[in-house]
Amino acid sequence: MPTIKLPRLDSSVAPLTDQLAALRDRVRAQGDVVSPRGRQLTQAVFGADLKPAEVVERICDDVRTRGVDAVVHYTEQLDGVRLRPEELRVPAAELAAAHAAADRGFLDTVRRVRANIMRFQLGLLHTDARLSVAGSHELRLRYRPMRRVGVCVPGGAAAYPSTLLMTVCPAQAAGVPQIAVVMPPTRTGAANPDLLAACHELGVSEVYRIGGAQAVAALAYGVAGIPAVDMIVGPGNIFVSLAKKFVFGQVAIDCLAGPSEIVVLADDSAPPEYIAADLIAQAEHSPGVSLLVTWYGGLVDKVEAALEHQLSQLERGDLARDSLERFGAFILTKDVREALSCVNQIAPEHLHIATRDPHALAERIDHAGAIFLGHYAPVALGDYVAGPSHVLPTGGTARFASGLTANDFLKRTSILYYTQAGMEAVADDVCLLADKEGLPGHAASVDVRRSPSRSKEAWRQREPDAAECTR
Repeated sequence: MPTIKLPRLDSSVAPLTDQLAALRDRVRAQGDVVSPRGRQLTQAVFGADLKPAEVVERICDDVRTRGVDAVVHYTEQLDGVRLRPEELRVPAAELAAAHAAADRGFLDTVRRVRANIMRFQLGLLHTDARLSVAGSHELRLRYRPMRRVGVCVPGGAAAYPSTLLMTVCPAQAAGVPQIAVVMPPTRTGAANPDLLAACHELGVSEVYRIGGAQAVAALAYGVAGIPAVDMIVGPGNIFVSLAKKFVFGQVAIDCLAGPSEIVVLADDSAPPEYIAADLIAQAEHSPGVSLLVTWYGGLVDKVEAALEHQLSQLERGDLARDSLERFGAFILTKDVREALSCVNQIAPEHLHIATRDPHALAERIDHAGAIFLGHYAPVALGDYVAGPSHVLPTGGTARFASGLTANDFLKRTSILYYTQAGMEAVADDVCLLADKEGLPGHAASVDVRRSPSRSKEAWRQREPDAAECTR
């Protein structure tokens, strides 16, 4: 087998800004790429070679129109599992049985990880804010949890109990009373005993054997047997992401997740075998974006050799190799300043700073979903056990988006109280602004509440088309 060769982006050859933009466009292009099997399935189900967005629109509109019958139809057509409407929900007895039969070591791990996540997420929660001015007014910002949340757990190439933990636990920390989990009816989804056992361990009793765009639509619009939710969270394939985008506005969503990605920012203190392992860990998602940014040219050759050695030993090495060659790159900068600029331009989902002083460099990073510091904090710790959710912004969206936290499940409500004196103290300002905006009714709603002498004076001085507020 030939030695792996990743593209090399070198600032001495061409401006890195242009090279990085081309790299990012190549990853974004995956949004419309469907596997040959996916195209065949689309043709068989819809009778046309539709783009993913067109598939999602048809499914969502059909679920909104026909309800649970459409959900059952697409579950059979796309997942190959025929279910009756009453079979969509996993019975409580089945969840309990899976839990009773589960490996004790697995359940112990779930408990420990849940404790880690809850400890971190509970410490993040917003608390009500209050501003009081004696005898005048009181302003409050009050937080309340979402009433009902839907969690999507993918079930494609692997089963993901970690996703269950990283979505359900933050919602529970926020106090969400109703959590509905949807998983495809496959051996890596709702037919996986470990996932069912984890649901039971977490106290999730509402689990449905549905996945894909039809699951997102069912949660958003509500169908017989599945009440509508207020928010949908969790990762998925391109069809799940586009379905979340389609129903946004009907419900809230967390983010639109694309291929997993990592940038390793390294100097010559980083062991090459550590860097190679980090790049492979994301590439094995297949697709996964794996980039090394360094200003040490000699490090690149060492990492490339380590990649070749580790890939030959890895069970999923072929998948990771393909992903690395398509979506990986070595980025060589002239110095640390240019390296930091590159990272901020990429705005990666995961950033691993493997340098002598990672804490100092982290302060110079503005855009990243999660930052891992030092040689002993691989991304896998954040994926599985640390506490912050692994649901993170991808595709450069860390420029404006953030990872999922318990606070995302809280709604803010402003509460205002004024005494008459407090209202009269600001009445003139209200009236002036209302007049500037041509909204006399707004001004009148304040004037009518003034004390009799001031109210009469205000109304006497006010002309129907007055340009200024009364004083």
